[in-house]
Amino acid sequence: MARKLRLGVNIDHVATIRNARGGRHPDPVRAAFLAAEAGADGITAHLREDRRHISDADISALIERIALPLNLEMAATPEMVEIALRHRPRACCIVPEKREERTTEGGLDAAGHHDALKPMVRRLSEAGIRVSLFIEPGEHQLQAAKSVGAPVVELHTGAYCDAEGEARARELARIVEAARIADRLGLECHAGHGLTYETVGPVAAIPTVTELNIGHFLIGEAIFVGLAQSIRRMRELMDQAREG
Repeated sequence: MARKLRLGVNIDHVATIRNARGGRHPDPVRAAFLAAEAGADGITAHLREDRRHISDADISALIERIALPLNLEMAATPEMVEIALRHRPRACCIVPEKREERTTEGGLDAAGHHDALKPMVRRLSEAGIRVSLFIEPGEHQLQAAKSVGAPVVELHTGAYCDAEGEARARELARIVEAARIADRLGLECHAGHGLTYETVGPVAAIPTVTELNIGHFLIGEAIFVGLAQSIRRMRELMDQAREG
């Protein structure tokens, strides 16, 4: 039987719009409330080093006011570990981060940063925080995630979403195989990055994937149909793919 598929809604770009002008509107916390009403199972927010969208105050407000679990995306730095330990979100997803990038480019090199990641994962886990690593869909990185002690991996779906035709089919096959390997290793498997109405179905249909994290497309679509409707439609497509 396929495992329940959860939807984590990333609200970063509500904050991006707010920060473009300054002030308090639109409010990411309000977006989180709407996401909960529309069928989200969790809220995701990336606190970047340069605070380009989500702020420290946003994290505090989300922890205090939102009933849904918060998944804090963060770089593997001492500063971010200390922030996570102070706020104690339900989950932390460790992602690669470069100041000059527009969005997260590719997965974390868990194998190359094994020795630095292992104590961070241990400290977060000991604090009761569920740790995931955002990685490329490949066995080498999955084995590394297992070795550093992360109980969860999130497979980077960006290459799949960006590809077309046969190239997209090949990228999907990589994700399917990675999800199979994660299950064999005893890792909980999530997926995300770049997913849209067009691309979500085949990933949602993978029975061992338990959570999708989606943000940019939902916020963009909300301009045309409203945030609640964009999330409800994504939830419907995920459920249809899972049932089919």
